[in-house]
Amino acid sequence: MKVLVTGGSGFLGSHVAEQLSAAGHTVRALVRKSSNRAFLSTLRNIEFAEGSVENRASVDDAMKGVDAVVHSAGVVKALNEAAFFECNTQGTVNLLEAAITHAPNLKRFVHVSSLEACGPSLDKKPVPVDQQRPVTTYGRSKLAAERAVIDRKSQLPVVVMRPAAIYGPRDVEIFEAFRAVHRRQYPVIGDGDMLGCYIYGPDCARACIAAIEAPVESGSVYFIDDGEPLTMARAMGQLLPEALGTSPLVRFGIPFSLLSLASVGVEAYGRARQKAVMLTREKVAMLRHHWVCSSEQTRQELEWAPTVSFREGLSQTAKWYRDNGWLPG
Repeated sequence: MKVLVTGGSGFLGSHVAEQLSAAGHTVRALVRKSSNRAFLSTLRNIEFAEGSVENRASVDDAMKGVDAVVHSAGVVKALNEAAFFECNTQGTVNLLEAAITHAPNLKRFVHVSSLEACGPSLDKKPVPVDQQRPVTTYGRSKLAAERAVIDRKSQLPVVVMRPAAIYGPRDVEIFEAFRAVHRRQYPVIGDGDMLGCYIYGPDCARACIAAIEAPVESGSVYFIDDGEPLTMARAMGQLLPEALGTSPLVRFGIPFSLLSLASVGVEAYGRARQKAVMLTREKVAMLRHHWVCSSEQTRQELEWAPTVSFREGLSQTAKWYRDNGWLPG
């Protein structure tokens, strides 16, 4: 089977490509000219298609001759709202239209969305699959992409995957929390009672690959998490320090008021440098909420289950960071 993987040079996409390659499939990775291909180049049966999801012509070329698509490309930070929608929404539309035109016998189009497309849990219970209440521009762009996918469910065999917070080896985003804890800082915001769900990167990749072959209806939507909702204080303030063998010098959360003030400065810096930044006022507001989902239906219908607990995943991720020189040994 030849599978087009978008975002293959990124975190989740690299794990999808790695597992497909190990299983003997051919991976066609859609990568930008500037993308780091070092890891992907070590894999067997890898093909590179140069381009981006925003460029329809390159997407058309990449789509020809593939049997399935795992679309994991996207931006989690951007200069403005238009940039979010150009990549996350229009990029998805470009892929869908290319698949309809150039891959009429496609086995599956797996679209990787996000829990943020649904919005937060208001009562700490898992959000229903039909909830559509995003609270960030990123979430709105992912919801719009989901709608584009579902609108074409009669033209293509599509599945939407909604991961919770993904972490693991090669992740550059959660690495900042690991680095803070290594410095014996306490990476918890407020009182740390915000509840969240997590999923280990390789386990998330397995779920996306399982969706290719699973005999499920086109238009099905699935959450991906490890089944262990945790407060931020427990996840980042206790289990992460344990994984790194450190303890914080001072144990109190960063006040939301201080983080909001800092985000104003970070946004101003980003505008001045024309650089996308992660810490925004919108991001701070998002962190005040609970983010809870359930993957029970995913486990049943995709015959998938997570294999790595959050505690074990943190330890494995810490080891990878140290083995690869991201953290001191």
